[in-house]
Amino acid sequence: MSEAKTAETGSSATPSRSRIAVLGFGTMGSGIAQVCAAAGHSVVVVEPTDALLEAGRRRIGAFLDEGVRRNKLQPDERDAVLARVEATTDLEQCAGVNLVIEAVSEDLAIKVDLLGRVAPIVADALIATNTSALSVTEIAAFLPAPHRVAGLHFFNPAPLMPLVEVVEAVQTDPETTAALVAFARDLGKEPIVTKDRPGFLVNRLLMPYLNQAIADYDAGLASAEDIDVGLELGLGYPMGPLRLLDLIGLDTHRHATEAAYAQTRDVHYAPPPLLERLVQAGRLGRKTGRGIYEYEAKS
Repeated sequence: MSEAKTAETGSSATPSRSRIAVLGFGTMGSGIAQVCAAAGHSVVVVEPTDALLEAGRRRIGAFLDEGVRRNKLQPDERDAVLARVEATTDLEQCAGVNLVIEAVSEDLAIKVDLLGRVAPIVADALIATNTSALSVTEIAAFLPAPHRVAGLHFFNPAPLMPLVEVVEAVQTDPETTAALVAFARDLGKEPIVTKDRPGFLVNRLLMPYLNQAIADYDAGLASAEDIDVGLELGLGYPMGPLRLLDLIGLDTHRHATEAAYAQTRDVHYAPPPLLERLVQAGRLGRKTGRGIYEYEAKS
């Protein structure tokens, strides 16, 4: 980030062009790594196997190739982004980074185990989790120097979605928040700061809305198409709730709502019965070719 945006937390500074560690090279991890590399940062991505690393590289390459095809990106720019991304199975390669962004599966035990192993390696680096459903405060409680831990919640697909939620755990130092806000802006994102509550801000409002839509569809209030058209044209939403559920993944939404419901016992977050049945049937949305809607081919 620019010198004007440089922020310090303890002895750690975030320089104009940082070395960033991204833990996880799946859909979110590859998108985050791409965004950081496109902004000029050096990125080291860690996965436990070479196969996962290769899959992540292919994912970034395909996204960038599409940008070149659409004349939104020059071939030399694509090559420069790819050159800034180093993929490794060795956590020790994270030594010397300024920021760690964790983007592994939404499992508390997996996250705290991995972050607990990387924390001693990265010295005074800031540590951010991309969780969308788990408590950042609980994650921070397992780590040394929890004041340098916060949430940095990107939205999918990370290269395209402009919003980033900077989530303050109970332990998060204000300087950590300021540094992450500046970092997100440096990436070309629009950061908002939110407290560590179930769903944070966006998903906290979104989950009950999606649950109500699928419950009304199950009750026969209207067809799936009419529910989506009604919300798109009546409220000006770019995508109706049922199509959005298929895009997010019904299993992903169920996991998020289960986590929010477990923390709040608020019935608005409880997964609706039809959602449970569709997930049990393997109808997860676009990624499986069938969800609330039918799709011609697996996406």
